[in-house]
Amino acid sequence: MRTLPDADLIELAAAYGVSSRFTDWKGRDTTVSAESLRAVLAAMDVKADTPEEIAAALEDRRLASWRRMLPPCVVSREGRSAQFVVHVRGGAGVRVWADLETGTTVPAAQIDNWEPDRDVDGRWTGQASFVLPADLPLGYHTIRAESEDTAAATTLIVTPDFVGLSTSMGERSTWGLATQLYSVRSRNSWGVGDLADLTDLAVWSAAEHGAGYVLVNPMHAAEAEVPLEPSPYLPTSRRFFNPLYLRVERIPEYAELPTSELARIRLLHTELVDAVGATDTIDRNRSWTAKESALRAIHAAGRTPGRDIAFRAYCAAEGEGLTRFATWNVLTMALGRDWREWPEEYRDPASPAVARFRAENDAEIDYHCWLQWCLDEQFRSAQAAANEAGMEIGIVHDLAVGVNPAGADAWSLGSVFAKDVSVGAPPDQFTQLGQDWGQPPLRPDRLAETAYMPLRTMLAAILRHAGGIRVDHIIGLFRLWWVPRGRPATEGTYVGYDHEATIGILALEASRAGAVVVGEDLGTVEPWVRRYLTQRGILGTSVLWFEQDWNVPGGRPLEPQDWRELCLASVTTHDLPPTLGYLAGDHVRLRHRLGLLTESLENELAHDRAERESWLSKLRELDLLEEGVEPTPDQVLVALHRYLVRTPSRMLNLSLVDAVGDRRTQNQPGTVDEYPNWRVPLTDSDGNPLLLEEVFTSARAARLCGEMNSGL
Repeated sequence: MRTLPDADLIELAAAYGVSSRFTDWKGRDTTVSAESLRAVLAAMDVKADTPEEIAAALEDRRLASWRRMLPPCVVSREGRSAQFVVHVRGGAGVRVWADLETGTTVPAAQIDNWEPDRDVDGRWTGQASFVLPADLPLGYHTIRAESEDTAAATTLIVTPDFVGLSTSMGERSTWGLATQLYSVRSRNSWGVGDLADLTDLAVWSAAEHGAGYVLVNPMHAAEAEVPLEPSPYLPTSRRFFNPLYLRVERIPEYAELPTSELARIRLLHTELVDAVGATDTIDRNRSWTAKESALRAIHAAGRTPGRDIAFRAYCAAEGEGLTRFATWNVLTMALGRDWREWPEEYRDPASPAVARFRAENDAEIDYHCWLQWCLDEQFRSAQAAANEAGMEIGIVHDLAVGVNPAGADAWSLGSVFAKDVSVGAPPDQFTQLGQDWGQPPLRPDRLAETAYMPLRTMLAAILRHAGGIRVDHIIGLFRLWWVPRGRPATEGTYVGYDHEATIGILALEASRAGAVVVGEDLGTVEPWVRRYLTQRGILGTSVLWFEQDWNVPGGRPLEPQDWRELCLASVTTHDLPPTLGYLAGDHVRLRHRLGLLTESLENELAHDRAERESWLSKLRELDLLEEGVEPTPDQVLVALHRYLVRTPSRMLNLSLVDAVGDRRTQNQPGTVDEYPNWRVPLTDSDGNPLLLEEVFTSARAARLCGEMNSGL
C-alpha cells in the first residue's frame, strides 16, 4: 500500500534531510510515499509509525542541539569567521576558545543572540553565540567550552576555499592516460597488472610522451581469500588497498629469502603465467592464490630491526582502523565472508569476543597489517617515480561510491552506516526501474557526530602517495538515493548531506596532499552543484559523446571552445566501450545479445549511426577529417582526440585501450556475470592479449600519445 505523507511526517523527514518530494527524469514533481519516508527514517533510528511517535521524534530533534553544550562539529572555510552556538545552564557564564593544530590558543568572541532560555528535560538552558576569527589556519582544530562545573569539546574544521590544479602546471593544460590497472599485464606481473606495472606505465608515458598523470581504477581492498569480487567499485574497504596489486619481487625482504624458497616462488610465477598469460579473461582468483603463497613466505621470513621499526611506526600511525581491518580479514576466514551472519558476539568490533580473537590470532592479524604496509611502500615508489619522470600530477586514484555491506568498512564503522537501506539511483531514461547498488549509505548525522572521521581517514590514506583523486558520483557528497530494503528502487528517496562539510574535507585533504580533485558529475546533476564545485576548484568530468548543445533542437556536438575549462575531458570512459568498438556499434550489439535493449536492434543501430554521423560532420567542419572521403576508424579515433586537444579543458585524458586499439568494453552496466565485467585484459586491435612491454613499442600508442602532447 502506498499512501501520501501528512504534514508532520514531512516536517520530521525534512529535519533529518530526507526529501519528501523530488523531480523525476521527465520533469514531473513526485511525492515520496509515507511508507518510504518511514523506512528511511527508521534507517536512522527514528520511529515514525504513529502520530505519537512522529510528535515525539520532532520534539526530540528540536531539543537535540539544546542538550549539547557544543555542536557535534563546526566546519568553516579559510578567510571566513566560524560562528556556532553554545548551550549552558540558564544565566550561567561560559568561556570558549579554540586550540589549534599548531598549538596556539585563540579565544572566541561572544556575539548577540536573543534566543530566550527554554526548559530542556526539566532544566532551564540558555543559548549563546560565539565567533572565531577569519584568519584561522586550515586544519582540524578543537573548540572548548567551560561553564561552572561543565566542560565540552568539539572539532573545528577549517577548509580551503579553492583547490584547483598543481601550481607547477601554471596556465598550461596537461594530459594523461586512464587505465584499468588489473588489465595491464607485463612479463613479470602475476597474471594481473600491479604497482610495478603502474610505475613503468607512468614513467614511459611521462618520459617519452609528456604525460602529466595516470588515472587508475579504484584500488580499494577486496576480500582476504578467493573468490575475489571482480568489480573495483564494490570493495570491502575504501580506506585500505588490494594486495592483489603488490609486486612480490619489489618487497625488499624477497631478495633475502633462502635459495630454495626463491626457486619455489619463481616456479609459482612461471606456472601461473603459463596458465593465464594467453587467456582472454583476468583470473584474479588464480593469481591471488599463487601470489599469496609467495607473500606469506616473505612475511614469515621476518625483517631487519630497522625495517621492523618502520613497519611498527606505520601500524601505530594507522591505529585502530588498520587493526580492525586486519581483524576482519582474519575473522572472515574463521567465521565466513559476511559479518552479518557471524555469531552475535563477533558483530561488534569493540566486543570482548573480538578482543580475545585478536589476542589468539596476533600473527595472522600482523600479516594483514604487513600487506597494507607493503602496499603503502609500493604506492610511494610509484608516485615518486612518476614525479621524477616529469609528471606534474602523477597517480590519480578513483574513489568508489560505497562499499560491500558484508565487508570490512561496514563491520568496522558499524552504526555510521544506515541500516536496512542501500544506495541507488531513481528511474531515468536508461534505467526506468531505477537502480539499487546494494551498498549501505553513511548516515549524515553520524558523520557529523564523528567529525567526519571515516571520510577524513579514507581520503588521507588514498591521497598519501597520490597526485589526485577522481570521485565517482560526486553528487553523493550532496545527496544520495536511499532504497529501503525489500522495496524497489522506484520507492526510494533522496537524503541530503552537509556538502559544505563533505566537499570541504575533500578539499582540505587534497590541499594537504597537494592533489587535484576531479568529480564525476555526469548524468542528472543540478546546475548549482556544478557551479559550486567549480567555485571550490574541483574539476568536473566531460565525455565527448555526451557533450551536446541542447539549445539546438535534437542537440548537436558542443563546439570545442564551449567545453568547461575546469574539467577532465575524455572521448570515452570505463562504462563505455573503447572508441573503436563504439564506432563499430559493438556496444549496441552487445546489449542486444544480453537482452538490455528497449528497442529493436535495427532502431538502436540507426540511432547510434546518426549520433556518430553528427560527430563526423563536426570533425569535417573543423578540418579534422577530410571532406568527401570515408575515413577509416583509426582516422576517426585520431580526429576525436585532436578535437579534445582543441577544448580549453585543463586535464585531457586518453584511455589506454584507445591508445592500443582495443575494442572490448571493461564493464557493461546492467550485468554481473552475463558479461566478464572488470575481467577483460588489455588486447590489441585484433583481440590478442597485449603485454605492457608491447605497449611501449606500439607505433599506434606512440602516435596517439603524441597527438595528445603536441596540442598542449
